Amino acid sequence: MSDESINKNFHLKKREEISLEKYVTGILSGDVSLLSAAITLIESANPKHRKLAEQIIEECLPHSGKSIRVGITGVPGVGKSTFIESFGTFLTTQKRKVAVLAIDPSSQKSGGSILGDKTRMEDLSTNKNAYVRPSPAKGSLGGVARKTRETIILCEAAGYDTVLIETVGVGQSEITVKGMVDFFLLLMLAGAGDELQGIKRGIMEMADAVVITKADGENINNSKRAKTEYKNALHLFPASESNWIPSVSTCSAYDNVGINDVWNTIQSYKNQTTINGYFEHKRKSQSKYWMYETINEELKKTFFNHPEISREIKIIEQKVTEGSLSPFKAAHLLLEKSLKHEFN
Repeated sequence: MSDESINKNFHLKKREEISLEKYVTGILSGDVSLLSAAITLIESANPKHRKLAEQIIEECLPHSGKSIRVGITGVPGVGKSTFIESFGTFLTTQKRKVAVLAIDPSSQKSGGSILGDKTRMEDLSTNKNAYVRPSPAKGSLGGVARKTRETIILCEAAGYDTVLIETVGVGQSEITVKGMVDFFLLLMLAGAGDELQGIKRGIMEMADAVVITKADGENINNSKRAKTEYKNALHLFPASESNWIPSVSTCSAYDNVGINDVWNTIQSYKNQTTINGYFEHKRKSQSKYWMYETINEELKKTFFNHPEISREIKIIEQKVTEGSLSPFKAAHLLLEKSLKHEFN
């Protein structure tokens, strides 16, 4: 057995010996090592780890929910890591504790997310009032998202009052993050020709605020023009359920200009939606949503891990590709077989 295997087994054994009470007490006291170990349990595929992780989550749940959860997304090259570093550092100077998480189902293909490489957030990673956690290295969007949603609970129980959740993947991941945060921030670039070209209407409609990044040097005028264009575009969208009017601002993470304006906007949003009841309504709706998402994820996992299905699926798949069996009939046959074995 290699040294690496011995070390891995030693650490797993050591982690399993930690009691539920020690995990919970450590998390509630802000012990970063135990928080990280508990999150690793959440991410583990081992059923024993999963059971303990669920117990930890349930114990921490009453101590969670007191943070502001902010989703951050943006086009490639917008400077998300630089912005998060600057924004997170600013928040710690305001006596806030910041946790940075990511949704990155694509990291297995891309070789890692920006959060997987903490050297791009050197200051924030070493800040005693910040916690930067890489996303799982692989997994479906639903699975990665569920683990992130559970991680939020533990981070809040550990005393982090501001949770930044970044989308590293593209497309569906923005919708997923929107479903677990209070405030959704869209970062955009200026000076790339038509400012609105290639921006999906759906992403714009989800944004509670748009921030034009890299508004420094020769790009200041371009940023101002982009700000006007985005404001005009946002006016075309219907009013949101929260009655919040999305704002547009500019910032330079490099020069630390406009960062405080972003935080003021988030605070204004929280104040307004707390007063009108939308903030709490959204939190409750999201909890219900994640219950059903977890059911879907677990049912899917149970189905594909079923021994009988594993044996049959390749045969039926072949019939579908040959055209001798319709995809719909094939799906029903497999589901019926799965249910038959589950309930017999």
